[in-house]
Amino acid sequence: MQYLKTYLEKIIDRGNTKLAESIEKTAEDVGNRHIKTFSFSSHEIGLLFGNVQSGKTGQMFGIICKAADLGFPVFLILTTDNVVLQQQTLDRVRADLDGFCICGETDAGLFAENSLIQPTIIVLKKNVRVLKLWANILNSTGFMKGNPLFIIDDEADAASLNTLVNRDRQSSINKYLDIIKSGSSSSLYLQVTGTPQAIFLQTVASGWHPLFTYYFQPGSAYLGGDYFFPNNKIPECISFLEMIENPTREVVVRHLVVSAQILVSGGKVSNCLFHPSVRVATHKKFEDKIKKELEWCRDNLEESAKAMMVTIYQEIAPQKSEKVSFDCIYNKISELLSEDQIDVLVMNGKSDIDSSEYESGCNYIIGGNTLGRGVTFPGLQTIYYTRTSKKPQADTMWQHSRMFGYDRDPGMMKVYIDENLYKLFADINATNNSIIAQVERGIDDVKIFYPEGLNPTRKNVLDNDHVEIISGGTNYYPFNPDNDSIDGISELLHPFTDEEPYYQVSLRLLKEILTHIIASPDFKIKACMSAIDTILAEAPTGQGILIVRRGRNVAQGTGALLSPNDWKLGASFHDRVVLTMYQVTGTKGWGGKQLWVPNIKLPSNILYYDLQEEGD
Repeated sequence: MQYLKTYLEKIIDRGNTKLAESIEKTAEDVGNRHIKTFSFSSHEIGLLFGNVQSGKTGQMFGIICKAADLGFPVFLILTTDNVVLQQQTLDRVRADLDGFCICGETDAGLFAENSLIQPTIIVLKKNVRVLKLWANILNSTGFMKGNPLFIIDDEADAASLNTLVNRDRQSSINKYLDIIKSGSSSSLYLQVTGTPQAIFLQTVASGWHPLFTYYFQPGSAYLGGDYFFPNNKIPECISFLEMIENPTREVVVRHLVVSAQILVSGGKVSNCLFHPSVRVATHKKFEDKIKKELEWCRDNLEESAKAMMVTIYQEIAPQKSEKVSFDCIYNKISELLSEDQIDVLVMNGKSDIDSSEYESGCNYIIGGNTLGRGVTFPGLQTIYYTRTSKKPQADTMWQHSRMFGYDRDPGMMKVYIDENLYKLFADINATNNSIIAQVERGIDDVKIFYPEGLNPTRKNVLDNDHVEIISGGTNYYPFNPDNDSIDGISELLHPFTDEEPYYQVSLRLLKEILTHIIASPDFKIKACMSAIDTILAEAPTGQGILIVRRGRNVAQGTGALLSPNDWKLGASFHDRVVLTMYQVTGTKGWGGKQLWVPNIKLPSNILYYDLQEEGD
């Protein structure tokens, strides 16, 4: 059986040719580059990286089918520790993939009975009890002692990493995943996520840093980070809450207008999401507010509420349906309000809401952490987002961006958000684009940077001994440097005289100069050059500032290298890499040599996260 061909034909038969083409490209690329070359005698790890809610599941299934075609007999799909999500994934595997023996968490007997006659897919939650059980099952059957295992870890950055790395211990889920991997003769472990920050900051020695990364582009109808948080302007779909007198009322009324347009045009569902806080009491408060505003709409349907609806109606410009008349909109809203066809749903630890409750009709959904990973909201058109944190984490914030997806109508999309939160999201999107650019350019050592005050991920999965933070805006220079050739550096710097205060030059020239510096351990030259690579990945013609000074009679080890004037000059360039090259006289230390000593300053107010492996 040709598993990939069969899967693609099923997608095409459903009328989604473009999706089939995308999945085929991903499956063939990963298959030819990484699965065909697999030795069937080693344990390897890779990363499938895609945008949040951009269709990773279909891509995963395509890779599974390609791997089955290339001889892998057992596949383990891991979901987050969520009963509904595990069941949804299992149901989708059964609906989409033919020719496999498909096992849920209680199907140990089916797994043993099949005896690998058909390639097997096992769908499990990342739950300690479940993983321990299946580690024993896989071991007791004996099948894996002579067979490779293919593990697909969805949301691999969420629970799989070792949260006790800084205590020299291993967290339980991480431990059982290791046991499952090592219990097979060989394994290929594919991490899957839209937020790979924590994964890229794992050491190779830990066994959780990907040896290869594949990024797949979202489809043309996808609304993602660049749509909502572009770096050059604030899009029309964004409204700042600070500018609105009664934001809850505006959100409620706008969603009524948008829902009426969708439902009258034959659409099935229109959802609005309120994400104010993690606190249950706040969720209750917003539930009451929304119900109060809906009551206000009922009481003022022919007067002030109608006037608001007219204003909003004039603003919307549906692209997926023809805009209906205001009378049709008004009549549909009247029907929704009078016949109690609107649901206000609270999703949190105390309110168990099934996905079927927001699959149709007009809904307002309120929640906190439960609105994160794995939860999808069809027809999500309106978002109210004010969730804040004293120590915000980029990956967590991005996973809460439920506005991303394919089935949104861009002409009616609206996100209500605090201006400072919008700026944080825009910064996260800029780094995501940098990560993508680095992966697409084939850079293995992917670098991550964020503004001060924004962490890439939770600190308990980062090894403090190996993850170093370099601050932009800080001057770095080596205490005890050397040059591989003083004359060679002098030749490179010959065109740049001391008479000019500074020069604008290519970042590639700055890198070339730094390659001739033999740094002392206190100067992280490799990390600084990697940061320059990060900038070049997005801007291949990136420019920096070069300051050259000769004959400097500076004493070694007496404090700041730079003169006050040069320090002030370098500090004036906030958004550029500044490299100052001092040629010292060598009469006050420096081994008695006329060395070239570098001082480097990266763009200000940014933290660069550098992964230091053993031997770096």
